[in-house]
Amino acid sequence: MAGSCHQFTPVINRRDLLKQSAAGFGMLALADLLSGSGKTAHGANRAQNPLSPQEPHFPARAKRVIFLFMHGGPSQVDTFDYKPKLDEDDNKPLPFDKPRVFSSQTGTLLKSPWKFSQHGESGAWVSSLFPHVAKHVDDLCIINGMHGSNSRHGGALLELHTGTDTFIRPSMGSWITYGLGTENQDLPGFVTVCPSLTHGGMNNWSSAFLPAAYQGTPMGNAGTQSKDAKIPYITGKTPRDLQRMELDFLQQMNRKRLEESGPDAGLEGRINAFELAFRMQAAAPELQDVSSESEETLKLYGIDDKTTEDFGRQCLMARRFAERGVRFVQVSHSYKWDQHGGLRKDHQRNAQEVDKPIAGLLADMKRLGLLEDTLILWGGEFGRTPVSQGDRDGRDHNPQGYTMWLAGGGVKGGMRYGKTDDYGYFAVEDKVHIHDLHATMLHLLGLNHEKLTYRYGGRDFRLTDVHGEVVHKILS
Repeated sequence: MAGSCHQFTPVINRRDLLKQSAAGFGMLALADLLSGSGKTAHGANRAQNPLSPQEPHFPARAKRVIFLFMHGGPSQVDTFDYKPKLDEDDNKPLPFDKPRVFSSQTGTLLKSPWKFSQHGESGAWVSSLFPHVAKHVDDLCIINGMHGSNSRHGGALLELHTGTDTFIRPSMGSWITYGLGTENQDLPGFVTVCPSLTHGGMNNWSSAFLPAAYQGTPMGNAGTQSKDAKIPYITGKTPRDLQRMELDFLQQMNRKRLEESGPDAGLEGRINAFELAFRMQAAAPELQDVSSESEETLKLYGIDDKTTEDFGRQCLMARRFAERGVRFVQVSHSYKWDQHGGLRKDHQRNAQEVDKPIAGLLADMKRLGLLEDTLILWGGEFGRTPVSQGDRDGRDHNPQGYTMWLAGGGVKGGMRYGKTDDYGYFAVEDKVHIHDLHATMLHLLGLNHEKLTYRYGGRDFRLTDVHGEVVHKILS
């Protein structure tokens, strides 16, 4: 026929046919996800909204987590683990063997430069480094028998945040938002304020192989003053209606590409991130502005004092995010607690910067009724040795036995759990490994750590890998 010599139907191969066919394997798999397994308990489609609220495995005691991370490793024997034997045997040799694996050479026993005293109805021992937190010991569950697997900062940070010190895995905040979604669809499910860029960096708040929607949203970094730490790129100047039109056009192209390519976690993550970012532009600016807080509240967190202002603002931001339904909030005091030398000066300064803000957070959360269903976790990647370094004004890394504490969210207050030896070197009684801490945290959130899994690379992964036991004795 005239005019038809160059008009023909192109020949396609079998692979392209399967990709483009409505009955292709990829489309069949996607249809199955959309019809069943992608749905949440609330009837929403999780494939379309990965942060939609999810039902826990069983009734939860906590709805959210605030993690107060002391980067560097605070000394347990100078804070919350009183060792009178260490005072008695100051400058004597350690009477038993040191660990075979250690960070640096150490010397004789070094007593704490700070005085310990008992506080509250529980009579918990707290050093003079934390006079404000000491007033809240009846709300704290102090775990003195913590232990980990790595004596180096990088590995220890990864183990604390992701459950492994050797591989890139999703962070605990990502696992929690994957398991539960978030209560506020206008905000991220996981926020990290002023996170460190060292010792694993963003791997400590990464979603790794989980969908990108579960990655932590950083506000600033360790080199940023908290008053300048903002969620990036949410203060656009384009009129909102025009921005909505631009986004709709972009999303139309993205979804068309997704139809052509089949399931694509990266592309799906970008689609959801664009939508969340648009909603955040209305919600987040007000949330980041603490000027609406009363003068009394600002003083409670120490924001009126230059020494406590920076961390106080972080703690206040944590409360504001938590009360608006963000599932996991981390604030970091980085990187200040690594005292191989200058222990007396630097631990004193560090404690002064965080003591009042932390006490303010505990008091404010309790006043607002948020402590009951919010789990607050305090600690570093490991502790310090009871033996000295250098000129007897420093301590080495110690993952063998150290202290972390929890408050609220279904744990017993006014309790000390676990024990280190007479000098505070090794955990010896009711030991709690990082895997056990993770399992217990998930349990309080209503999640079975053995069932919270994600299939990747041909196997099911979980935060606790093949380890972890829930510490039932600390649950209220």
